[in-house]
Amino acid sequence: MTSSARQHSTEPWLELLGNHPPAVAQHLQRVVQENSSALADLFYQQMLADPGASSFLNHDKVKTQLHGSLQRWMINLVSVADDADLQAVIAQQVLVGDIHARIDVPVHLVLRGARYLKDGLADRLIADERIDTAERIQATGLMAGLIDLAMEVMSQAYSTSHDRNSRASEAYRLFAVAQNLSTEKERQRAALLDWENRVMFELAVGVDADQLPLISASEFGLWFRHKGAHAFTGTEETDQILAGMQRIDEVLLPLFAYTDEAERMHRVKHLRELHEQAHAIAYHLERLFEQNSELEAGRDVLTQLLNRKFLPTVLAKEVGYARKSSTTFALLAIDVDHFKNLNDRFGHEAGDMVLQQLAVLLSNNSRGGDYLFRLGGEEFLLILVDITPESAVQVAEKLRKQVAAETFRLPNEQSVKATISIGLSMHDGHPDYQRAMRRADDALYQAKREGRNRVVMAGD
Repeated sequence: MTSSARQHSTEPWLELLGNHPPAVAQHLQRVVQENSSALADLFYQQMLADPGASSFLNHDKVKTQLHGSLQRWMINLVSVADDADLQAVIAQQVLVGDIHARIDVPVHLVLRGARYLKDGLADRLIADERIDTAERIQATGLMAGLIDLAMEVMSQAYSTSHDRNSRASEAYRLFAVAQNLSTEKERQRAALLDWENRVMFELAVGVDADQLPLISASEFGLWFRHKGAHAFTGTEETDQILAGMQRIDEVLLPLFAYTDEAERMHRVKHLRELHEQAHAIAYHLERLFEQNSELEAGRDVLTQLLNRKFLPTVLAKEVGYARKSSTTFALLAIDVDHFKNLNDRFGHEAGDMVLQQLAVLLSNNSRGGDYLFRLGGEEFLLILVDITPESAVQVAEKLRKQVAAETFRLPNEQSVKATISIGLSMHDGHPDYQRAMRRADDALYQAKREGRNRVVMAGD
């Protein structure tokens, strides 16, 4: 928040506080402190009864953490004693608004929660007989005014952050459509054909229907569900591809579970329909690529990986997808060990070559639906979609071993060995993706402290 905005926001707070005697403010503080826990209980009881709010608040860690945070928020709000306190309170509202925008909490739910708090506090203030009726009414007005001002600052911060995130999301959508368009088109056409060939082979050797490879879990399926569908959002072809994938997995593949000879007679018919559905998906995919052109914004210049620009958009999208599909994803915070020593010994050109070769190695060992970012310097972030903790650890360990075994080429026909440290965290259902980022970073620092060239998985 700029100094001018901060000053503009301060004036109504000072005016409100100046219109109420210190004794009234002190009584409000006392009542809030005495009832903060009960008010937090009331808040969550009311909010969890609302289907829209419960999706954001029903996570155990959210309830545990926010119960205490809400109490502190109420106490801080009514305990402003000087200008420094006021600046801190305003900054807190800005931070909360930013967080709400990041996890996409609807504004009307925040305002509804504020109404519950005002009603609960008003009941307790009016019932408290330690001061006279006029002062109780004044305390109620002060309380309502402070909450309203907090909501005003919070909503302004929310709006600013939400607009910024929306612009980034649209920029990412365009980027995702266009990155390496011709290469991506051929890669996904080949991945789709590979899936169809695998199905045909498995059927030929008599694999049971429930063991046939799902298109949604294939290389193509992961790419389209996590990237393609977002890149081409709003198009008829996208809807048709998603519907076709669902029909294949849920209707067509189970048809090959024959129980008698009569059903087996329909095998050719089922194979033909499966091929036609795959062909239709390939046709719609071709149409989507034809409708778009290349765009290179958002790419790291050195490694050609995604840069930080789209990280919030991707993480927010994956959190939303995980919530809707009951899946999870992993974050791998990756750092090159002793990279400064490498630069000092061989020079920055050599360091750049190592980073470029590492980017290729990491890319070649990630799936089509995964995301690989260069965060800056020697730091990378790999997002593994639709994955279990056990598989994520296996991927991280495989990457670590492959890097350690790699010989990195340097200028003047020199070469060097390098290792990486990896901090791994799983998305645990918490709506704020920053939580998983912090846990991955903490795990990475632990890997560094414990000797480097290792994988550390974040604990709870």
